[in-house]
Amino acid sequence: MIVVNVDVMLARRKMTSGELAEKVGISPSNLSILKTGKAKAVRLSTLDALCRALDCQPGDLLQYNPDASEQSPGKHAPASSG
Repeated sequence: MIVVNVDVMLARRKMTSGELAEKVGISPSNLSILKTGKAKAVRLSTLDALCRALDCQPGDLLQYNPDASEQSPGKHAPASSG
């Protein structure tokens, strides 16, 4: 699962969501969808604008968390104790 860390960067930059939305040129509601992880896709142009506004790298905003994803084929679930 991909985790979006926009809130972390907002806090580090001491910027509000409204300020970021204005700088990036997206609606506050679309920024909220992105921040909550409900977005299914992110345009590269939006990612570019976020990085410019927050002075960061894409990896500062996006993180891969394999534990939050469904089990990959070929991986076995841990044996239950019981």
